[in-house]
Amino acid sequence: MKSGKSVSRAGLVCRLGAAATATLLVLAIGAARADEGGVSFWVPGLYGSLAAVPQQAPGWSATTIYYHDSVSAGADVARAREITIGNIPANVTATANANVHADLDIGFLIANYAFETPVFGGQASAGFLAAYGANSTSLAGTFTGTVTGPGGGVFPFSRSDSISSSIIGFGDIYPQFALRWNAGVHNYMTYITGDIPVGMYDSARLANLGIGHWAIDAGGGYTYFDPKTGHEASAVLGFTYNFKNPATQYQNGVDMHLDWGASQFLTKQWQVGLVGYLYQQLGCDSGSGDRVGCFRSRVAGVGPQVGYIFPINDKLQGYLNLKAYGEFANENRPAGWNLWLTFNLSPAAAPPPTPARRIFTK
Repeated sequence: MKSGKSVSRAGLVCRLGAAATATLLVLAIGAARADEGGVSFWVPGLYGSLAAVPQQAPGWSATTIYYHDSVSAGADVARAREITIGNIPANVTATANANVHADLDIGFLIANYAFETPVFGGQASAGFLAAYGANSTSLAGTFTGTVTGPGGGVFPFSRSDSISSSIIGFGDIYPQFALRWNAGVHNYMTYITGDIPVGMYDSARLANLGIGHWAIDAGGGYTYFDPKTGHEASAVLGFTYNFKNPATQYQNGVDMHLDWGASQFLTKQWQVGLVGYLYQQLGCDSGSGDRVGCFRSRVAGVGPQVGYIFPINDKLQGYLNLKAYGEFANENRPAGWNLWLTFNLSPAAAPPPTPARRIFTK
């Protein structure tokens, strides 16, 4: 990067920190994604570049995100969804020749507050997310197998379904707390978050905007940023513990997720790069409602990103980021593509004090 386009830490890294960290709170919306019947708490791609950088100044920041997701899955997820919504009774053993497709359009509103007083030498922040949007999911296929009668007799079973389900409304509530530290070009963070299941959810409905159970997620991350060259790289690793769904008596296994981003600042305002993620379920699903077995899920994604920062006034700044992912290597989980358009409004860094002029007297 040319010296005339170098990026100062106070002028760029700190002021982008709020925008990067605010996206932490974008959590699960119940689509056909994974674990129980294809539904998970964590949305891969949540984190990206500059994830571990502290917010530039204490105070509130606000973020809005438009999130679009389009995914499809085959027989494994289709059969699990049929079981979840109750279309395949408990006394039926069936295989599927079917598929599921889901499209989501979600708007997120995030409020996040960075505290002025250091905690363990780092910057503490807390906030929550509210979500409103639409989920449209369809399932089509044939399910064949056997049904066991009251006397123990076994009879052939066959069912063909073509189901469409659409819903518009509010999702779950997602509180969050994080700590971030800066040491030159190195930045570190740790976080804890979770799911309060108050969103629109019905275990017998194909499309939902909540997951129907409590969850807790924690992890840590690192960001490298060299203001002299504009090089940046970030990675965040986290783990999710899912509580039992009381409506279905199904408990998802422990999930692991790794989100990463790498970018180059071309000027003080423009950023380009790549983003990606790996999602892997570590523990088997369980509970009396589990009729699909271990059902560990996995998916990976990668795609481009572009960011733009701009001043609004002396006290506020804006940040726009667009990133998109194409998914692959999925197992027991739908795959497709998703897009995130983020706008962040946060406090601008305070200008440096004007040096006092010395007065010379004779």
